[in-house]
Amino acid sequence: MAYDEFLADRIRQHLKDKHTYFTELKMMGGLCFKVDNKMLCGIHIDKNFGDSLLMARIGLDVYEKELKKPECLPMDFTGRSMKGYIFVTPEGFYTDDDLAYWVDLCLDFNPLANTSKPKKNKNQ
Repeated sequence: MAYDEFLADRIRQHLKDKHTYFTELKMMGGLCFKVDNKMLCGIHIDKNFGDSLLMARIGLDVYEKELKKPECLPMDFTGRSMKGYIFVTPEGFYTDDDLAYWVDLCLDFNPLANTSKPKKNKNQ
């Protein structure tokens, strides 16, 4: 099952409306949106949940508050939640205003986020 292309188009349109330059990276059946070479948000197919989830990098300052919302889940790929990142269920981004809220929260945090260091090539 591939990620929700309609949701991807909605995210693209919001970023374009905000005049934000972004890149996309397909990862493990999902899609990641990057701004300033940093993960902004993405779409992940959760096999346990059975639907596309919005991955949101919102930072630690608002993490605990947002995680209390019923449409939010801790982002957990390995058995440990990643602080500052959440999953949002479809109920949380059903309307364009709802989706804009989450993408804008990610955009607010993006300037504060660290850039991932490029991985070194083992063959060098």
